[in-house]
Amino acid sequence: MGILVGTASWTDKTLLACGRFYPKEVKTAEARLRYYASIFPLVEVDSSFYGIPAPANAKLWAERTPEAFTFNVKAFRLFTGHQTDAKVLHKDIQQALAGTSTKTLYYRGMPPEISVELWRRFREAIAPLRLAGKLGLVHFQFPPWLVCNREGHAHVAHCVEQMAGHTMSIEFRHRSWWDDAHRAGTIEFLRKLGAVHTIVDGPQGFANSVPLLAEITNADCALVRLHGRNVDTYNIKGAASAAERFDYDYPDPELREIMMEVVRLAYKVRNTHVIFNNCDEDKGQRNGITFMKMLLAHG
Repeated sequence: MGILVGTASWTDKTLLACGRFYPKEVKTAEARLRYYASIFPLVEVDSSFYGIPAPANAKLWAERTPEAFTFNVKAFRLFTGHQTDAKVLHKDIQQALAGTSTKTLYYRGMPPEISVELWRRFREAIAPLRLAGKLGLVHFQFPPWLVCNREGHAHVAHCVEQMAGHTMSIEFRHRSWWDDAHRAGTIEFLRKLGAVHTIVDGPQGFANSVPLLAEITNADCALVRLHGRNVDTYNIKGAASAAERFDYDYPDPELREIMMEVVRLAYKVRNTHVIFNNCDEDKGQRNGITFMKMLLAHG
């Protein structure tokens, strides 16, 4: 039974701009990660969703953190089925796709040989973390339009196959996966794949809302992601960043309630990861620190 707590990203623009988490003398990329890792034992790499990182970056991350530190890494958005701008791809891949008629790409429209190469490069990008023993979960956050049907199941299974040998966490954003008719089947599907079901705390009442379903699908790890409970901003149109959508400061009573649920989960699984994704300014960091203090006091 082990509980690791962290936040989604350590360099979010609003976090740096608010000036409240990092001391004034902590100004470089190296200093920020070292400072973050002196407080939290876990972080979720968010930048990998927007573009495949260079292996050299992952090597530096591993070198700049303590031996027991853990990185969860978000999967590249093209793999999950999100629309992707061609300009975020490697230059040679862009050149290979130069004949395509659109700059906005979707996985289903990619030439197979390009898809294979992108998967290879993503695995290569996170390999330094794995070799250092610091890679936790590879997190696949699927879009609201991935529904619970044969095609949806096939794509998720395909992603798991491509990441063989890694532990994947899965987060669905369409309610069809969790309605009464499909909930049990979705959990069983994830168990068969060996994937970690993402236990989500977030706003309810929307088509892309995820119910808080505390189920274990992998004996090695449970993942709890906290998006906040701001119903006014969760699906706001024209948001400049994720920080606007997840602008929420958990009050202590809510944190205590979540903490007790996490403790109950932790008895059922080897490791439990808790990620604060309420990433506006320093809210996630403050809530995460409070959460860890509550865990310590609970014993």
